[in-house]
Amino acid sequence: MTSALPPGLEGNLVEYVRGGEGDWLPFDEKRFYTNAFVIQDDKILLGLKKRGFGVNKYNGFGGKVEPGETPAEAAMRELKEEACIIAPLEHAGSLLFMTKDAAWAFQIEIFSARSYSGIPTEQVLFCRTDEMRPEWFSFTSTVHGVSDTNAHVLPIPYEKMWDDDVYWLPLLVQGQKFVGRADFLMEGDKFRMTRYWFGTIASHR
Repeated sequence: MTSALPPGLEGNLVEYVRGGEGDWLPFDEKRFYTNAFVIQDDKILLGLKKRGFGVNKYNGFGGKVEPGETPAEAAMRELKEEACIIAPLEHAGSLLFMTKDAAWAFQIEIFSARSYSGIPTEQVLFCRTDEMRPEWFSFTSTVHGVSDTNAHVLPIPYEKMWDDDVYWLPLLVQGQKFVGRADFLMEGDKFRMTRYWFGTIASHR
């Protein structure tokens, strides 16, 4: 059913989770960004943002789609610049973020890969930027807070990520294509998620 889709989302989508309250924030313009994740075995590569927007949060590797680039080209470039690796990225999902009083909505195309070449590093000697610090995390954690198969790999640090990540990142790991929207309100120096909707793309039979 598509009648209840948030503004800005379209397609044959199956609701996965929704929450929050209030009206969806209006927007007149979208600007395009990318976010890329590398998954290997039971681990996912995240980067700690060291400065700028989202500082001290873990996220994938990405940024703005530059003029003349496709989202896929931008994702490849950003991954190489921020993590010093190359990966056969494939489109995994689409997210729309809006913040109150923002001049535009963030349309973020999500990419993922199950293999890569190179060594993830933050060293500016090898990368174009040292903006992100790459770290591996496990998505199969135990009650002790470490992975069954990777004793020194910590579980995904959702408490240090954007509030919406906990809803769609499991879909990414499972290889399910997804679409979602989240609205945020700035409170002091922090963003609070006020409303969200995430769904998967219905299969055609």
